[in-house]
Amino acid sequence: MSADAIVSLAAAFRDVALAGVVGPLLIVAAVVPRGHPAADRAMRIARVSSVVWAIAALAFSMATYASIRGVSVDAARFIEEWWQYSRSVDLLEANLQVAVAALVTSVVVGFVRTPTLAAWSLAPVAWAVGWQAVTGHAAGASDHHLAVSAMALHLVGASAWVGLIGTIALLRRPLGADGAVAVRRVSAMALWAAMLVIASGVANAWIRLDAISDLLTTQYGRVLALKLALMSLAVGLAAWHRRVSLPSLTDADAAGRFYRLLVVDVAALVAVMGVAAVLSGTAPPLAIEPIGEPSPAYFLTGFDLPPAPTAYTWFGLWRLEIISAAVLAALAVVYVRWAVRLHRRGDAWPWYRTASFLVGVAVLVWITQGGPAVYGLVTFSGHMVEHMVLVMAAPIPLTLGAPITLALRALSPRTDGSRGPREWVRAVVESRLMRLLANPIVAAFNFTFSLVFFYYSPAFEFALRNHAGHLWMLVHFTLAGYLFVNALVGIDPGPKRPRFPLRIVLLFATMAFHAFFGVALSSSHVLLAPTWYGLMGRTWGPDAITDQQYGGQIAWGIGELPTVALALGVFLMWRRADDREGARLDRQAERDHDADLKAYNAMLESVARRDADDARAGRDRPHH
Repeated sequence: MSADAIVSLAAAFRDVALAGVVGPLLIVAAVVPRGHPAADRAMRIARVSSVVWAIAALAFSMATYASIRGVSVDAARFIEEWWQYSRSVDLLEANLQVAVAALVTSVVVGFVRTPTLAAWSLAPVAWAVGWQAVTGHAAGASDHHLAVSAMALHLVGASAWVGLIGTIALLRRPLGADGAVAVRRVSAMALWAAMLVIASGVANAWIRLDAISDLLTTQYGRVLALKLALMSLAVGLAAWHRRVSLPSLTDADAAGRFYRLLVVDVAALVAVMGVAAVLSGTAPPLAIEPIGEPSPAYFLTGFDLPPAPTAYTWFGLWRLEIISAAVLAALAVVYVRWAVRLHRRGDAWPWYRTASFLVGVAVLVWITQGGPAVYGLVTFSGHMVEHMVLVMAAPIPLTLGAPITLALRALSPRTDGSRGPREWVRAVVESRLMRLLANPIVAAFNFTFSLVFFYYSPAFEFALRNHAGHLWMLVHFTLAGYLFVNALVGIDPGPKRPRFPLRIVLLFATMAFHAFFGVALSSSHVLLAPTWYGLMGRTWGPDAITDQQYGGQIAWGIGELPTVALALGVFLMWRRADDREGARLDRQAERDHDADLKAYNAMLESVARRDADDARAGRDRPHH
């Protein structure tokens, strides 16, 4: 068998085995209760699939090198060469990372006994997906970041969709009468996974097609249009399926109708995978043309240098980052659905909290897709706008939206011992790590000193050069800002909040540190990330060190308005707390006829009498 044939076969086994790992782990984590026979069967499927995945990934890595090398050598020399090149060539390094992650997963899943461990076991899987996305067929497109991100979303969605449907089909017997409930839960998760596949397909079309007309006028476009149409049809049928068929499925007829309800999903899977196989072998109409002489900005960032920043470009220049866009869209949709669910149930949820949360999401969309994301790559001042709005402005409306409180009110608790969305929210919020991070003192410390650590360590330049590092920066500082703001003015669950005077002290101490950080940057003559901003080759704007000093002034000045807003929020909450305490005391006084006041007055009278008695005793005492 040729090396190319082995590559294709190993890739097929690798991708199917990946789904065979993801699906069972998701089912154990969020579908069936701990100790259920179906959970045991699912973990056996995951263990076998993880071993197949590790072997297939390793075979794919070696076969890829053999295909590139093209000349057969003896086994010992081949292994040595493969190992050497796998640590120095980007493509082979990515394949090796996938194989290592698969091997780690095969070891980890052997210890999984609980939903928590099943969830943690997905961490090396995510690592593998990130590296595999780099090797995808779209990764060489002109917009490299979008191509890799779209491929990552595709792998996540496809492996979850295929894994969930395939695993639930294999769990008919151990599920027994619980099959009806399991199918409903899996259907909801598979629907979200299918939507990820559609979103990644649209992004792939955006990259690979020169115009919308290519969907009809080129072979690649027609196959891609067929794939997107089948995916949309599958999602539509799945949504109808959940609304009409699944509610009528009862425990009594679960065994008889189990497979019939999966026919639509399985048929859609087979059709889409078949079209995807054809698509992967079809050349796109938009050929990838090599860059003649890339500019320094293109060499560093993968994008041409944007125009000089103006008020228009800050708000009119956009660049799609599909992973953060998908997450933010999902957050907005889920939040609105929860608010509508409460309204339909007759429970009150203030409209201004929904509006506040959506404003926070809109700010994050601008940060991750708009001018801050574009200019943050090429200037330090642009990056500082991105960072300071991310950590100081966006968390305020997000926190005032109280998403955790809404989730706990809108989500229904499970009674069968499994972990649903509400149980997972509680598990995360009540975990020791989150309680530590949400502690007001720790939150303030994290809010301030992680800033210093990030900018004065290699983490800053890593986040500039590595897209995964950039995404992690977004998550970390958004969460740090949320935890700090929630400790001051939030209502979401957390540790006991300090008294209002201490909150004011924490706020102004933290903001004073931010101001000191800005002053230090604005007066510094040492360039941060010199091999990035110093080599950008900009044809507009000040030099790199002057731009960094401007960034320090931005860090100093941009925090004033959020500080004032937070201070006003704390004072308002303080006043309302005093008003509530006064009203409570008034109601208590009405109930007990001012018992506390009478007792206090009686205590004062007794003290006065005792003092008077002591004074008389002193006057009556004979003097010697």
